Amino acid sequence: MAVYNYKARSATGAQVNGVSEADNEKVLAAKLKAQKLTLLSAVLEKKKKLAGRGGRVTTKDLSVFARQFATMIQAGVPVLQSMNIIYDQVESRKLKESIGKIRDDIGQGQTLSDSLGRHPDIFSTLFINMVKAGETGGILDGILQRLSTYLEKADALKRKVKSAMTYPILVLGVAIGVTLFLMVAVIPTFQSVFGSFGKELPAPTKVVISISNFLQKFFQPPQIFIELAVIAGGIYFLRKYLKTRAGMLTWHRLQLKAPMFGILVRKVAVAKFSRTLGTLIKSGVPILEALEVTAKTSGNLVVEEAILKARAAIREGENITGPLKESGIFPPMIIQMVSVGEETGTIDDMLIRCADYYDEEVDTAVGGLTAMLEPLIMVFLGVVIGGIVIAMFLPMFELGGVVG
Repeated sequence: MAVYNYKARSATGAQVNGVSEADNEKVLAAKLKAQKLTLLSAVLEKKKKLAGRGGRVTTKDLSVFARQFATMIQAGVPVLQSMNIIYDQVESRKLKESIGKIRDDIGQGQTLSDSLGRHPDIFSTLFINMVKAGETGGILDGILQRLSTYLEKADALKRKVKSAMTYPILVLGVAIGVTLFLMVAVIPTFQSVFGSFGKELPAPTKVVISISNFLQKFFQPPQIFIELAVIAGGIYFLRKYLKTRAGMLTWHRLQLKAPMFGILVRKVAVAKFSRTLGTLIKSGVPILEALEVTAKTSGNLVVEEAILKARAAIREGENITGPLKESGIFPPMIIQMVSVGEETGTIDDMLIRCADYYDEEVDTAVGGLTAMLEPLIMVFLGVVIGGIVIAMFLPMFELGGVVG
């Protein structure tokens, strides 16, 4: 990004001097034109590195961008000038760079949706299609407000699921770490003491010592390097398989059928489907295009296939409810609400109501899952660590009986 000292003329003919950032003089001229200034001359002062945090664009960044953009469009600020203002306020370095390029494209006469489409790594298909619908219908401000609300709710849903997963994974990791420490560092000390008893050890103690011996050998070189290489190779091939469509389909089916977690995954998928499709239809995106975008952004191939079947049925002149019902993924409530929405022409409102309902259901499921996992983890810790302790003290109890 370059910094220019410029001279410009205002609409009244007065000369204006100033300093501004721009990629080149052409962009600077377009930027000043949006401010009703005509560029007379520009002198390159220095190159400036883009300020801002990180190179990652979060859902929150996009939500704030959409909200700010909508507010300025609603206030009557032209698109190009709005982009200039937002450019100076964005914190994410990657998003700032993209906004600068989008602004240049708009200055050269391209549409906003086409300019956003040049950055698919930042702006999703859903984002681009909604903006396109807003441009076509002349309701860009309303669409951007709706898009911002959608992104905020989607981000909140994602954070709820992450928070539900973090605690049990953390506790389970600590439990496994403590168990390994006992097996590798503590049990061998007991084993050397038990060897001096000259008496046969109880069965539980033998089992624990056998596991301890195995783990000690596992963590000793050179075996550990071979084992780590085998594990790393297994993970590599598994990840490669999961990147194929067949692998992803298998993994997504397992997610939906997993005990306890499957219910949560299903409710999240239903909430996301309802909100995405409802928002797109309400924004004026045609039903076939809306279903295609919803399928691509579903995040689950099983759900994606079900949505694409519904899309194919609509193209053949059928209704949407039949294929959704046949998939076995969507609950009866969604089927009934969609059916009523089709008959009354209010499918968008019905879907958004379903999304709100299932957002609350996700909250309940997260709370229930956390409440269920806590005692299960405590039981696991008690059984494993308690079992190890008891197994180690059994020989001592027997020794005490012999001495008595």
